[in-house]
Amino acid sequence: MSASSITHDSGSRQRNTRRLLVLAAALIVGTLLVANTHLVYVAFTSQPDCVTHLKGEGAEGTYRAAKSAC
Repeated sequence: MSASSITHDSGSRQRNTRRLLVLAAALIVGTLLVANTHLVYVAFTSQPDCVTHLKGEGAEGTYRAAKSAC
């Protein structure tokens, strides 16, 4: 085996490793973008159902809606 073939194998291995790392990084960034896009979509398109709540003054320790949306 000559010195040039060893150098060529080393350079080829480094390029393959670099390609793999760039591909993995792109896949991770793409996954995060898709997940965040989905979360924003769900946040804007979902509307919770109305629930019954106290409308008058409540006793200590009870919760009331500040403003009813129903």
